[in-house]
Amino acid sequence: MGIDREGDKTRSSMRLVNRNDQMTGEFNDPTAEVPPDLFEQDRLWMRQALRLAEQAAAVGEVPVGAVLVRDGEVIGSGFNRPIGNCDPTAHAEILALRQAAEHVGNYRIIDSTLYVTLEPCPMCAGAMVHARVGRVVFGASDPRAGAAGTVFNLLQSESLNHRAAVTGGVLDDACGQLLRDFFRSRREAIKNAPVDPTDEANGPAVQ
Repeated sequence: MGIDREGDKTRSSMRLVNRNDQMTGEFNDPTAEVPPDLFEQDRLWMRQALRLAEQAAAVGEVPVGAVLVRDGEVIGSGFNRPIGNCDPTAHAEILALRQAAEHVGNYRIIDSTLYVTLEPCPMCAGAMVHARVGRVVFGASDPRAGAAGTVFNLLQSESLNHRAAVTGGVLDDACGQLLRDFFRSRREAIKNAPVDPTDEANGPAVQ
């Protein structure tokens, strides 16, 4: 099961393969399973993305982390920073793509794999297509804005000139739990926040 930025659960998209209690969906070939060695690599890199997501939560951002890997090396990474950067495009995936492009000196980042703890939104999926990312691996699915197969499938659209292989549901329980804990904590903080009686947004001032 996955979870979106608002804390809702959903299924992982497309065909699912269950190994070691982890659900993994391979979208570009519905008959093929993820090879065991690749499956373990996916878990390793997703754990790194999770650590970045935890950094996002620590500074009050929605906990999403991303790492971009090529030839066994991280060439870009990031975690959600739209609030801190005052930038609506500062999603984890976008920051990882920017860093990687600067690192390789090219906006095309071919033969790379992007790992992200939450299914990419349409903005991020579009950027991955432009960057020619070869494979995208995500943790929790997003039933409201997922663009890797749950709501849209921009990463494999026949209308676009690039299509990426997609694997969903890697460490989805851990990725989803981090999001659930974050939103639960935020709701409790709002519920328990003291109300300023002079704040017009909360009603008329006390006379």
